[in-house]
Amino acid sequence: MDEVLLRSLTPSVITVLVRRGADFAAAEDAVQEALVEALRVWAAGPSPDSRPGSNRAEPLRDAKGWLVTVAWRKFLDAARADAARRWREERVEEEPTPGPVPAVDDTLQLYFLCAHPSLTPASAVALTLRAVGGLTTRQIAEAYLVPEATMAQRISRAKRTVSRVRFDKPGDVATVLRVLYLVFNEGYSGDVDLAAEAIRLTRQLAARIDHPEVAGLLALMLLHHARRAARTAPDGSLVPLAEQDRGRWDTTLIAEGVGILQAALARDRLGEYQAQAAIAALHADAPTAEETDWVQIVEWYDELTRLTDSPVVRLNRAVAVGEADGPRAGLAALAAVDATLPRHAAVAAHLHERDGDLATAARLYAEAAHKAPNLAERDHLTRQAARLNTRRGG
Repeated sequence: MDEVLLRSLTPSVITVLVRRGADFAAAEDAVQEALVEALRVWAAGPSPDSRPGSNRAEPLRDAKGWLVTVAWRKFLDAARADAARRWREERVEEEPTPGPVPAVDDTLQLYFLCAHPSLTPASAVALTLRAVGGLTTRQIAEAYLVPEATMAQRISRAKRTVSRVRFDKPGDVATVLRVLYLVFNEGYSGDVDLAAEAIRLTRQLAARIDHPEVAGLLALMLLHHARRAARTAPDGSLVPLAEQDRGRWDTTLIAEGVGILQAALARDRLGEYQAQAAIAALHADAPTAEETDWVQIVEWYDELTRLTDSPVVRLNRAVAVGEADGPRAGLAALAAVDATLPRHAAVAAHLHERDGDLATAARLYAEAAHKAPNLAERDHLTRQAARLNTRRGG
């Protein structure tokens, strides 16, 4: 049985159990146990007449129905251990007979539940990957470089937090999108490609809700992911956008992302992810770095600033202004941005280098390297400082 298929069924099976009366935490635990059972029982290959509870290694035609039946029994087993005898007997009598599962899909509500405002961003990400993505606690822990026990506690606390949230309340799409974008930006670690997983989950969300910002986020992810192969050199060092080999960009993903973005923009309900995707599309559209339409990129950053008023957006806008109107204009725009912002020194170094002030640029690159959030970025900035110091010394 395909593990990807099992993971894709996870959210819908959880929501079936919740609709039958299980609380979210118990439902999620039961479904995880059913997934383990499925991998064990079905490992030997398919047979058309498999039945839940059989010792034979045969998946059946209705994989979702099999998982629902097994998960429900796992839930009842747990309930029997904790509940009073009368409650337990009444619950057992209500067990549905095996058969096709009604075509009710509450996956969208599960997205909202896992991104509930009461959760911290880290907890929302972990719960989304577990309940919607179907990843194991071990896989999530390895992806975020924390001990499995730590991640298990984080997920357990998150499940307790949302266990009393009703499924019939409307959710916040913006919160869900922020969680998915957090997953995407983690990239790759352990045996899970979190960027690809975020794209899969966003595709799944886009299939269930007609919202231009969902489409905008999907387009943004695809356009960024298309450049992934060109972002690092063979030795693992970072390659800046202007220096990337554009022949290594995935044109299929770019075409898909642009198409999704154009359809979203045509609805005239602009949001921050659509604006970010438009900027990414302009970069993807340029045959060379020199042919980038920086003037239009500045215009999109103006729209994004209006939508978010984010200091990070203002920082990135200063870079675009520096390319469109010259480094002095970029530095003037940067002067209005909080100097304590991460990567502020790196942007200032880039603009001072373009303005010919190599001494200041080298000093700022070194300062930025000291503040870098990861080893790859620190090494890149250190090399930039060394390069300028060599030029000055020569």
